[in-house]
Amino acid sequence: MDLATYLKYAGSVARTGTLLQAGFSERTIRNAVSAGELVRLRHGGVALSGAAPDMVAAVLANGLLCCASAAPCQGLWRLHAPVRLHLLCRHGAAAGVVIHRGSLVPPEFPRPVAGLTDTLLHALRCLPPVEAAVMVESALLQGRTTLPYLRQRLPGNRNGAARGVLELVDGTADSAIEVVARLLFKNQGIHTQTQVELPGIGRVDFLLEGFLIVEIDGSTHLEPAQVKKDRRRNNASTLSGYVVLRYGYQDVVYNPQKVIDEVWQVLRGRVIR
Repeated sequence: MDLATYLKYAGSVARTGTLLQAGFSERTIRNAVSAGELVRLRHGGVALSGAAPDMVAAVLANGLLCCASAAPCQGLWRLHAPVRLHLLCRHGAAAGVVIHRGSLVPPEFPRPVAGLTDTLLHALRCLPPVEAAVMVESALLQGRTTLPYLRQRLPGNRNGAARGVLELVDGTADSAIEVVARLLFKNQGIHTQTQVELPGIGRVDFLLEGFLIVEIDGSTHLEPAQVKKDRRRNNASTLSGYVVLRYGYQDVVYNPQKVIDEVWQVLRGRVIR
């Protein structure tokens, strides 16, 4: 593997020491810089042109992307991109960065990315509960972690809030936005069933109080074939005695009160509260 290929594998940026450890000589690195194949960074780093800014910042800070900043690298759902970069650093600090301390597992070497366990544990301690639950649910659905495994690594009173977030995760969502919707409904005390198979209708995202179907539409629901399928399902639902409401990402994330108000408007017609 040549230097440029290895560097791309490493996230397009690395410290010189990492490249030396991988078997490349200082002369090879200098020649690649002279030829314009690499850009030399301060603090002993080199990068390919167009390297992701967050990867570059992690290497320059001698840290690892962690928490919400590591979610895309780990293939995890993320509700929002963080305002500030989150780094796992053994020591030191960096201006404008959220620094996390403590590590239980090896990093995603040679990429400057914290391991999955560290990423999730720091997210559980750091992020708002819903955002942390989204990341954990994603890892759970991929079969890459379990709730007991994470819970065991959050001992003591100081981790009580983080353990509480794990109670929000049940592994039933098909997307990040479904996690948000599920918690939105359950926080209202609404009897919520997820991914329910209904005869003649198919699998629905949510069944509330046994009769209100709520579907969360992603971008694929705008495709003509999906529009026709949704229309057939809506009609079948109505003919079977169900009521259907449909919402998108913008509704659930940025206008949740409107969603709840409309859900309750339907529920109050049949449910005594």
